[in-house]
Amino acid sequence: MTAWKQLLLALVVLVAAAAAWVKFFPGASEILAGWGLGWAVQVAGDAKPQGGNGEPRRSGPQTAVITAPVIEAVINDRLSAIGTGRANNSVTVKPYTAGRVTTIELESGAQVDVGTVIARLDSEVEEIALDRAKIALADAEAKLERVRSLRSSNTATQVQVTDAELVVGNAKLGLRDAQLNLDRRAITAPIEGIIGILPVEAGNYVTTDTVVATIDDRSQIKIDFYVPERFAANMAVGGRLTASPIARPDEVFEGTVSAVDNRVDDKSRTLLVQAAIPNDKDTLRAGMSFRVSVKFPGDAYPSVDPLAIQWGTDGAFVWVIRDGKAKRTPVRIVQRNTESVLVSAEGIRPGDTVVTEGVHAVRDGAEVLIARSEPGTTRPAVVGSGS
Repeated sequence: MTAWKQLLLALVVLVAAAAAWVKFFPGASEILAGWGLGWAVQVAGDAKPQGGNGEPRRSGPQTAVITAPVIEAVINDRLSAIGTGRANNSVTVKPYTAGRVTTIELESGAQVDVGTVIARLDSEVEEIALDRAKIALADAEAKLERVRSLRSSNTATQVQVTDAELVVGNAKLGLRDAQLNLDRRAITAPIEGIIGILPVEAGNYVTTDTVVATIDDRSQIKIDFYVPERFAANMAVGGRLTASPIARPDEVFEGTVSAVDNRVDDKSRTLLVQAAIPNDKDTLRAGMSFRVSVKFPGDAYPSVDPLAIQWGTDGAFVWVIRDGKAKRTPVRIVQRNTESVLVSAEGIRPGDTVVTEGVHAVRDGAEVLIARSEPGTTRPAVVGSGS
């Protein structure tokens, strides 16, 4: 065979291969259009096979495909975080002054009210000072009475009366000071609550830095937890939530958001939130860990089968079936899950049908033969967060 015949044969084979590629390769039209060869698609499309009478042969439906419905899925509608519980109010009790403990008035675990005496310190010095202040006040008042009597007979001056009244006033202040010093020898509870284990005993010497007792108000438990910054705008005081102790996951308590921090931590990109849950049965303790769950309206997106996602030169797309014909619809992937892919697209609505298998034989605008339609799932896609 001569060289020019070989060249002609190779050219014919090359043209035939190119036409077959344009006709059967998905996305070939987009590739040629990007190269500025959009006319080649029209040429290949015009070269339709002829029937026996010279007319174009009518093409039947495409190869059978399998489809699945588009459903609606919701994300960002629930937050799950781990938090630490603490008492509604907690106080560490220390004495006002140093001294030796003489008596312990309560036992660990006792319920106390404001002013309940927990322990007493030795107070002999303060008792003597109080008696001295009482005597000084009585003496000052007696002198004032004498000066007033003398003043009524013009024997004493008004200045003397004023001085005597001043002495009485100072004596009263001295009595109050002595009484206060004596009262502070009794260590009392500043809040209502449950007293913890007492770390001191009678006979111990304590200072103003010694912890005598801890008191927790457990009428409700506050839970501190952190949420990602994308949920920051959804957190508001008064919002409803549920909390379950990690140690007892079957118990669920309803509560509310009691406080929200005013800034997002720039290192962890999280926001500190505080929740309050009732503790009417006194079964919860400060320091327990909780799983907190908060619900939000969330964001709804169309959800498709992962097999329906195809890729072209301009990104991801799916084949949507409408009126028995395939339509190539570009999509933006929002979230990938194990059994579904959430997408954002103007041309897709919940209830539409997309091709999941047999996509190699689908052409834009061509009729398709649906062999089987997979059932959809209504399980929402939920994005949670752990702390």
